[in-house]
Amino acid sequence: MAGLSDIEWTDATWNPVSGCAIVSPGCTNCYAMRMAARLQAMDHPAYRGTTRKSGGRPKWTGRVHLNEAALRVPLKWRAPRKIFVNSMSDLFQDGVPNDFIARVWEVMVAAERHVFQILTKRPENMLRIVRDNNLPARSNVWLGTSVESADYAERIEFLRRVPAQVRFVSFEPLLAPVGNVDLQGVDWAIVGGESGPRARPMQQAWIEEIEHACRRSGSAFFFKQWGGVNKKKAGRLYRGRTWDEYPASVPA
Repeated sequence: MAGLSDIEWTDATWNPVSGCAIVSPGCTNCYAMRMAARLQAMDHPAYRGTTRKSGGRPKWTGRVHLNEAALRVPLKWRAPRKIFVNSMSDLFQDGVPNDFIARVWEVMVAAERHVFQILTKRPENMLRIVRDNNLPARSNVWLGTSVESADYAERIEFLRRVPAQVRFVSFEPLLAPVGNVDLQGVDWAIVGGESGPRARPMQQAWIEEIEHACRRSGSAFFFKQWGGVNKKKAGRLYRGRTWDEYPASVPA
């Protein structure tokens, strides 16, 4: 799956990998897991066997597909775009071979007109793979991690050590306070509440902690959504306005 996206902080999605595994509470109500189950029911070849039913709900099986047909898609997109890499998966999960990640990197380096945004809940893998394979740090390849609560703030420490020109953290779904989080070395923070069925609520005080951390560190602050079962109704206003900051010198 690749194409234009309605995700507020990106322009398009690109999925050279499909399938994933649950690693922390932020995965429990993953939208990609629900979407993968629907695609699997439609017999989409890239999603066969990626989910199973558990308690009446879809769960990742851990099966991973490497989507060769999707690998070079960004090279065909002429107009510059911000591209969310693997919106339906995690490039740095254990089932993705290092040589395939290197091939993804080659495409991103070649398509330098685009900005590629990679998120992982496994930054320790990201650190090891980027270093061991000498994957180049480029201004158009942004590396990020997801943090849902203070229990997982240690992911930021791994991210800080990854060779990258732009680093970012997605605090989405924000499920609990992150406390006095240190964002030094982080260029951008995205904050968002969980959305969809069984969405867990987010409190304004948790957002304020992150905004204050951004001001201390000089990180750009992007408020994505309040979330909830009806995220459109809940909207994107925080303290009476929208917050669509991006890293310095990057087009919005």
